[in-house]
Amino acid sequence: MRKTSLSAALLLSSVSASHFDRREYIPVDQVQPSYDFVIAGGGLAGLVIAARLTEDANTTVLVIEAGEAGDDVRSRIDIPSEAYFNGLLYTKYDWQYITEPQVQLGNRNIPWPRGKGIGGSTAVNGMYMVRPSALEVDTWSHMQNGQPGATAWSWDSLFKAMKKSEKFTPPTPEVQAAGNILYDESSHGTSGPLHYSYPGYILPIVGDWTQTLSMIGVPVSPDANGGSGWGAFIAASSINPTNYTRSYSRSAYIDPLPPRPNLHILFNNTVTKFFTENGRATRVEFAQDGFAQRRTVGVNKEVLLNGGAIGSPNILMQSGVGPRDVLEKAGVPVVVDLPGVGQHMQDHLSTQVVFKTNAETAATIHNSGGMTSGSSAVQSFINSAIAYTNITDLLGDWAPTLHQQITANLTAYSNDPVMNPGVNYPTVKAGYDAIYKANSDMLMTQIGQVELLFSLTGTVEGGAQSFAIQAALQHPFSQGRLYIRNNNPFDYPAIDPGYLNHPADLHMMREGLKLARKLGQTEPLSKSATEEVAPGPSVQTDADWEAWLRTKVGTEYHPSCTCAMLPLDQGGVVDPNLKVFGLSNVRVTDSSIYPIQFAAHLMAPTYGLAEQAADIIRAQYNGGPSPADLQTATADPQTRSKTETTAPIRTGTAAPAATQSQSSGALSGLASNMIGGETLVLLTAVVGAVVMGGGMLL
Repeated sequence: MRKTSLSAALLLSSVSASHFDRREYIPVDQVQPSYDFVIAGGGLAGLVIAARLTEDANTTVLVIEAGEAGDDVRSRIDIPSEAYFNGLLYTKYDWQYITEPQVQLGNRNIPWPRGKGIGGSTAVNGMYMVRPSALEVDTWSHMQNGQPGATAWSWDSLFKAMKKSEKFTPPTPEVQAAGNILYDESSHGTSGPLHYSYPGYILPIVGDWTQTLSMIGVPVSPDANGGSGWGAFIAASSINPTNYTRSYSRSAYIDPLPPRPNLHILFNNTVTKFFTENGRATRVEFAQDGFAQRRTVGVNKEVLLNGGAIGSPNILMQSGVGPRDVLEKAGVPVVVDLPGVGQHMQDHLSTQVVFKTNAETAATIHNSGGMTSGSSAVQSFINSAIAYTNITDLLGDWAPTLHQQITANLTAYSNDPVMNPGVNYPTVKAGYDAIYKANSDMLMTQIGQVELLFSLTGTVEGGAQSFAIQAALQHPFSQGRLYIRNNNPFDYPAIDPGYLNHPADLHMMREGLKLARKLGQTEPLSKSATEEVAPGPSVQTDADWEAWLRTKVGTEYHPSCTCAMLPLDQGGVVDPNLKVFGLSNVRVTDSSIYPIQFAAHLMAPTYGLAEQAADIIRAQYNGGPSPADLQTATADPQTRSKTETTAPIRTGTAAPAATQSQSSGALSGLASNMIGGETLVLLTAVVGAVVMGGGMLL
């Protein structure tokens, strides 16, 4: 264990240096008249793609990022534990979005934090490196209905790209033993830019996690990164084990570069829109804020949108690409009538069961001064114990009944504007059906439907001497949308994820929380739990759980699918080569393009997505095979689900009596019991985030 304080060691990052000491960072007056590629957004994917494209010295790239460089808060970014105790949410490094009132959540407005600055959310999140399963990725590829390039998004192809991005380091023997950590080095890369490892210190209670889950029938995963990402495990994190600092897109892909005169990065400027001529983007507009001068830069080859699930569709619509009625109402001239922009929105929904504990937690170490004065190894501790529970873990032998009801209600829900906000657009309606069917087809497999996450960083309800078991819905059947209200690109768009509009989501959230309670009541973890403080013993029946969770759930910080990769006749926004339909040289190359949610955290697959995007682009302009050329076929998800991942129906494992009594016609309509309450504009602590003085994204 290193003895040096990490906060002192961070002098290595040279935070006192000027932003512009590095050749890549330029002031606005040094922006050139044009670049080959203009990248809107310097977050995860934007920096990966910029670094890869400029490996060719003849290719010029400008990255435009709305936020700051981050040097003034470098220790809060670099020290892993700072994400929990002194995080950057609700600061200038957070976009601080907020949803429309959510009807099924008592009309609450839900905060949607997103990273704003060089590195995006990778600079402020919880550092989980959790990949999706092979079945989920192959389902995404098959949803392309044979479009050219679709095999680039098969599991085998994306798996290679994710490994290309990473430099894996196993845990120390002491940490591995203390946490009962299992991994397979063959599932990892060893020469990529991004460090992928484990903290230098782990709390003893973490070692009880996988054993307790196995006691309630959830298997321990021997290799969660190799395509079978279900069961219980200790996740790897984006930590550099050489000095126990955060590894993120800036520190991994940009900081190590020698000076590159063909790469320019402009921060504190927002891309407002792009201009087109004859279906081709010719110039990109940007400005420091809504009152500053609007400037433009020329595009020699392509515009690459990397604003994420909110920013990318917002830029498209402000540029005249989106649903005609939305654009006309907002006063934006229509360039491409593309109804799918902003549609099919999906997010992970989360809340937690809280227990008082007699065990040491990260919060108690922090309160005693150990996180600030301790070794770099201690300061690197972050939450990492996780489990993905399948439908039979949640519902036992009632699972097939739920599946049957979900399948039977597809047509009714597809035609319901509450369930399907895109019902008035025939192509978007077809996409709703395709996504619904894909999720239904995966339901009876071992794919995780609810994530359980062990949090040891303190809670509002229990203070420092408590732990939480979070439950997060992974494959929501509820779909929402995003749309602009006017033609001011600095006004935030309307965000309506439609949380819990589909009653199946409520069922699975409820049962996931029951499982979280059961976990805290099961040995060996129960030996450290002295009292349940949230929701507490007053919550027992299904009605109790549903009423309580409606007042507590919030985002798990994984919004996606608003620029979905789907066929055009299914409301798609991009094709498998990531090009926006109707435009010849605009691509969306970030996590907004996933057509379905994954049982995973989106950082790991998005690094793979960005690597794939760079290879696709280079193949077009520099020659050589594209990722799709190297992967001639995608495994059939139906075959994979039948032969590899079918979830066993546990004979004799029944759903709770209250659930069984409600099963007949349970999904015939929306649950009617709504919980009243005042609208929350901002929360002092977000569900799933640390509540001891900071915040982070998972």
